[in-house]
Amino acid sequence: MDATLFPHLSRIGTPEDLRLCPEADLPVIAEELRRYLIASVATSGGHFGANLGVVELTVALHYLFDTPRDRLVWDVGHQGYPHKILTGRADRITSIKQKDGLAPFPRRDESAYDTFGVGHSSTSISAALGMALAAQRAGEARRVVAVIGDGAMTAGMAYEALNHGGDVEPDLLVVLNDNGMSISENVGGLTKMLARLLVSRRLNALRERAKRAMPRRSLIGRAVKRWEEHAKGMFVPSTLFEELGFHYSGPIDGHDLPQLLHSLRTIRELPGPQLLHVITTKGKGYEPAEKAQIEYHAVGPFDPARGVQAKPPGKATFTDVFGDWLCDMAKADDRLVGITPAMREGSGLVRFSREYPQRYFDVGIAEQHAVTLAAGMACEGTKPVVAIYSTFLQRAYDQLVHDVALQNLPVLFAVDRAGVVGPDGPTHAGSFDLSYARAIPNMMIMAPSDERECRLLLSTGFRHDGPALVRYPRGVGTSVAAGSDLAGVDIGKAVVRRRGQAVALLVFGAPLVAAAKVAELLDFTLVDMRFVKPLDTALLAELAQFHAAFVSIEDNAVAGGAGSGVGEWLMAEGLGIPLLQLGLPDRFLEHASREQLLAEAGLDPAGIEGAVRRRFGTLLPAHPARQQVG
Repeated sequence: MDATLFPHLSRIGTPEDLRLCPEADLPVIAEELRRYLIASVATSGGHFGANLGVVELTVALHYLFDTPRDRLVWDVGHQGYPHKILTGRADRITSIKQKDGLAPFPRRDESAYDTFGVGHSSTSISAALGMALAAQRAGEARRVVAVIGDGAMTAGMAYEALNHGGDVEPDLLVVLNDNGMSISENVGGLTKMLARLLVSRRLNALRERAKRAMPRRSLIGRAVKRWEEHAKGMFVPSTLFEELGFHYSGPIDGHDLPQLLHSLRTIRELPGPQLLHVITTKGKGYEPAEKAQIEYHAVGPFDPARGVQAKPPGKATFTDVFGDWLCDMAKADDRLVGITPAMREGSGLVRFSREYPQRYFDVGIAEQHAVTLAAGMACEGTKPVVAIYSTFLQRAYDQLVHDVALQNLPVLFAVDRAGVVGPDGPTHAGSFDLSYARAIPNMMIMAPSDERECRLLLSTGFRHDGPALVRYPRGVGTSVAAGSDLAGVDIGKAVVRRRGQAVALLVFGAPLVAAAKVAELLDFTLVDMRFVKPLDTALLAELAQFHAAFVSIEDNAVAGGAGSGVGEWLMAEGLGIPLLQLGLPDRFLEHASREQLLAEAGLDPAGIEGAVRRRFGTLLPAHPARQQVG
C-alpha cells in the first residue's frame, strides 16, 4: 500500500492498530479505506457496491469491539472486503476470487477475524446467537455482533433466529444494514416496513429520552414502557423487533461515523438482545455505483475514471437461452409464471419481468417459500417455472421432496450455475444437484449439452405432467444456435453423436464438448445422454453388446451422480461391463476460473483422455503421444 496515497490506512495492519488511532482520525481512515477499496476492485474485479456501503460501519465495529475476541459475523459476505482490508489482508485484496488468492467471502481458515464462513444469505443471526449462547454457557464475557442486510432479512431463517434469540435473551447485537437492495431492489412487506421506519426518528428520540428518565425495573417504568410500545405501534412498525424480544434502536445514518460510534457505545453496554437499524447507500462514495446499484453489485476490472463499460455482444450464455425461452413459452402458454428467489439478473429474468410483470414473482431470498409457492400454484392449474441457482436449491430440498415431488406436481426447475461455478468458490458451486435430485421419486432430470439442447429440454420439462429439472452451467455456450421453436424431445431418449469402437463415452450435459475431442482422437462412441432420470436404458443395453467399457462423464459430484445411476442399472441387469465414472471429486473445490476447476477435476480433454488411458489402456488402439489431447 502506497503510504503517500494512504498515510493513515497504511499504518493499520490489524484492528488493534485501528483502536490505537485517535477517534478524530476515523473519518479520514474511512475515506482512505473507501479509495483503497475502489482502486483494488477496479484492478481485480469483485463485489463492489455493498462493500462501499459498509466502510464506516466496518471501521466503527472494529474500533469499538475487541475483535476477534468479540465475535463479528457478516451475512452473505458481499460486504466483507473492508473487513478483510482492516484485518491484515490489505496487501492481498487484489487476489480475491482468483486461484490461490483470498476467498470471496469470510472464511474461518483464512483469518481469526472471520468467525463464521458465509456465502449463502440469512445465516448471521443464527450463527451469532449460537456463539453468544456458547459464551454464556462458558461464562465468558464477550460481545457478539451479526451484521445482516435487509435483503437477507427476507429469508425465514433470519426470523427463526430472532424468535429464538428474543426468548433466550443472550447478549447479542444485530446490526440491520438497510440499503434498500439485495442484488436488485428489495421486495416484500419488510421493505415497506423499513421504509416507514425512516419517518420515525423523532418519535424514537422522544422514546429514548423517556426511557432514560424512568427507572427501568420500577413498576411505573415497566407500565410506561408497555404503554409506550403499544402507542408507538400505532405509528411505526419497529414493534415487530420489540415483540420478538430485541431492543430496537434507530434508524441512524450508517455513514455518519460520530453518530455510529455514539450509538454503538451505548448499545455495547446494554444487556440482552439488541437490534441497531442503520441506513446506508449501496455504492457510497463512487457516483456511478450509487446511480447504478444493480450493475455495480459485482464487477470485473475497470477504469475508475470511466466506470464499468458495457461489453460488446458475445456468445449467448445458457442463462440467455433460458431467458429467451421463458418469454417465448410465456407468449405461447398463458399458464406459465416465473418465480425467482431474488435472482432476477443472475437467472435471466430481466426481460420476462418487464414483458410479463403480472406473471413474474420475486419472492426475496426465500428459496423454501419459492418452491412451495410454485407447488401451490401448480395445484390450481398454473405452470410454474422456478429459476434458481443449483447451490440455492439446496436450501429448499425438503420442499422439493415433500411439497413438489411427493404430490407429483408439474413444476419446472430451471437450475442455473450447475457444476463448477468458478470465482465465487465452494459456497456457490453447483456440484450436487444431480446427486440430491436423482434420489427423489417422480423427478425428471435433464442436462443439456449446448444451447439448442437447453431449449429443447426446457420445453420438454415444461410440458411434462410432473416435476422436472433442467440443469445448465454458468457462462457461454458452444455457439450452437438455440433456435426459436418450442419443440420438445422424447422423454428418456439419448442421442448418439458419434459411433466408434471399444469404449462408449456417456456424457451428461456440458462436458460433451471436451468429451467429443477425446472420442474423435481415440475412436470412441460418444453419447449425449440428455436425461439423467429416466436413463435411456434401451440404448445402454444396445451399447453394452458392442462395447468393452463405459465411461460416464458429468459436471457433478461422482458420489450419487448420473454415473452412479448408470452403475446401478448395470448391476440390476447383471451386466459386467466395466464402468469408469468421471466427475467432480469428493471434496470442495476452491475458487478459481471455471476452466481451471474443470482441469483440476480432470474434466477437460486432457484429463478425460488421461483417465481413460489409465483405466482402459489395453482397449485402446495405438496412438502416438503427439496425438494426445493437450
